[in-house]
Amino acid sequence: MENHKIKLLLKDGTEIVGKSFGFKGSISGEVVFNTAMTGYPESLTDPSYKGQILVLTYPLIGNYGVPDYKKENEILKYFESEKIHLSGLVITDYSFESSHWNSQKTLSEWLIENKIPAIYGVDTRAITKHIRENGSMPGKLVWNDEKIDFADTNSVNLAEQVSTKEVIEYGTGKYKIILIDCGVKYNIIRRLLFRDTKVIRVPWNYDFTKENYDGLFISNGPGDPKKCDETISNISKAFKNETPIFGICLGNQIMSLASGGDTYKLKYGHRSHNQPVLQVNTNRCYITSQNHGYATDSTSLNNEWEELFINVNDQTNEGIIHKTKPFFSTQFHPEASSGPTDTDFLFDKFLNLVKKKNLEMKH
Repeated sequence: MENHKIKLLLKDGTEIVGKSFGFKGSISGEVVFNTAMTGYPESLTDPSYKGQILVLTYPLIGNYGVPDYKKENEILKYFESEKIHLSGLVITDYSFESSHWNSQKTLSEWLIENKIPAIYGVDTRAITKHIRENGSMPGKLVWNDEKIDFADTNSVNLAEQVSTKEVIEYGTGKYKIILIDCGVKYNIIRRLLFRDTKVIRVPWNYDFTKENYDGLFISNGPGDPKKCDETISNISKAFKNETPIFGICLGNQIMSLASGGDTYKLKYGHRSHNQPVLQVNTNRCYITSQNHGYATDSTSLNNEWEELFINVNDQTNEGIIHKTKPFFSTQFHPEASSGPTDTDFLFDKFLNLVKKKNLEMKH
């Protein structure tokens, strides 16, 4: 049983002592929390957590182990990327014994393979309350009193770090979708391939403006959207055309910036499976999966755009839509994985726009 001491230090001076599991080492990053009850394999492999130390409020973690690595359509079946992207993990109680029909290894073994330090035996709900009051902040997990500086993850382009470095093609479907990878989750690719598409995954700064395609998709990803300057520039050029565009999470913020709008950092972000969003001008409310620390300033949108969804809890923007062109985005994750799939129909909305445009061009 593991019981070596490790500390969680926050930049405001808060010091929390717990026990170590996973990789024996120190790490720094932005401390954030997630209130989801399940889905740690998906969360840990979500590129949007790059540079962050994740606090999970659900008390028992590790009890169903880590799934087997299997490929389907050239992407890992049970994960959201090829590796763990977060910097460190903070939990209350680690389950040293795990049981699941598809479990290949323990969570601790997986963390060691990926060199991710973790701490347990601490009150994650108290830590969460502290972050809610004081905001997400730099922190570090310190093993054996090592000397390590606090990292300023918001000052670098994290999307560049997690984006593909080459063009990758998936599927052989009828409709060609260019996917700008700012840290894409695999389930986005799965949901697109399910709808008769050929997905062309390209780097965050790839110039696609002279290529032929049926639809353009802008992925989720980590960090400050304003660091994705080349993506923003390319999207602003794409707005001059009529080809359908769909953005998710960071993609929503990039579309807002490309349209001339603004974004800002949230105090502690939205990271959970139970965020309620209201479709504007309707009474329809959906429960959504979310993971973001920045948001669109809806008051900065010009008169060509309007809000598509808003967050019921704090009234922040959850999506935008162009008034005349086939462009829209969501701040939440309709592909879920993990979380509720209430809004999966938005992929149908996107593909219907693609099909409509395709028919118009033929006639």
